[in-house]
Amino acid sequence: MSGQEAYVTASVASEVDFLVSAIVGVAGLEATFEAVRIGKRIGLANKEVLVASGDLVMQAARQSGTELLPVDSEHNGVHQCLRAGARGEVQKLILTASGGPFRETPAERFETLSPAQALRHPTWKMGQRITIDSATLMNKGFEVIEAHWLFGIPADKIDVVIHPQSSIHAMVEFTDGSLIAQISATDMRMPIQYALTYPDRNEAPIPRMDWTQARTWNFYPPDPGKFRCLQLAYDALAAGGSATCTLNAADEVAVQAFLEERISFGAIPRVVEETLSRVPQRTPQNIADVLDVDRASRAVAENVVVSQSAPLFAFAQSRTPVS
Repeated sequence: MSGQEAYVTASVASEVDFLVSAIVGVAGLEATFEAVRIGKRIGLANKEVLVASGDLVMQAARQSGTELLPVDSEHNGVHQCLRAGARGEVQKLILTASGGPFRETPAERFETLSPAQALRHPTWKMGQRITIDSATLMNKGFEVIEAHWLFGIPADKIDVVIHPQSSIHAMVEFTDGSLIAQISATDMRMPIQYALTYPDRNEAPIPRMDWTQARTWNFYPPDPGKFRCLQLAYDALAAGGSATCTLNAADEVAVQAFLEERISFGAIPRVVEETLSRVPQRTPQNIADVLDVDRASRAVAENVVVSQSAPLFAFAQSRTPVS
């Protein structure tokens, strides 16, 4: 037994009492959905599950009573902050972003940036796709979509703020003006342990914040013109239906094309936007429908990549270093 059959069989096995969903991309969707459907307790590390199929997954979670505990540091932080008040008292969620390696790089240089430059994340060590998505801020867009489904908060009440120090992972503002923040070292052992041991808290072997040392924390809004992918994520969520599934598929194709140097860094949002405009949106009724949309969107995105590849001679010849 191998592939999807093995994933699903393992995820629904009777001896499994806690499942960590960490398979990258939509490859983890079917196994996670089946575990949700039968009420397994789940640590969710695969944000694409909710990006591609948030409505269906959350419907199944409500019906089965399953508990979805976020492993992603930002959503884990929101989960902790929400314990300070009732859901009806929430004014907004605030997700922080480091800004990636290009937060101070002029947008006009995006056409000449190399994969090696984009893979130098200033804070976290991650896989290639999520690192590139962090550089475009698409990862933060995915996190907005995930937060919407996971916590039942409208997108217009989910803000993103650039916080280069990455000390504050998330904040929740309540109706009385109180702001609760989750602060910790940039160490994934903390959110992983929180998900595994919730509702208890156990001693964790992570660095502590030294409040006797002077420190500066900066916050500023993301530039929507420079980081177009973030707005595309908000737009796809607002469009509803299968738009966010297409968003994810197109982004995965575009990122892979960039890593293979078939398109420029600046072409990634263009590929995603053009794919969204070409793929007819629908309302998936089941996971098979979601996977059909995913396949169709990938095929369209590959065609768009070809149309974006022509100027690459200039891209390959004119790279400039990022200071």
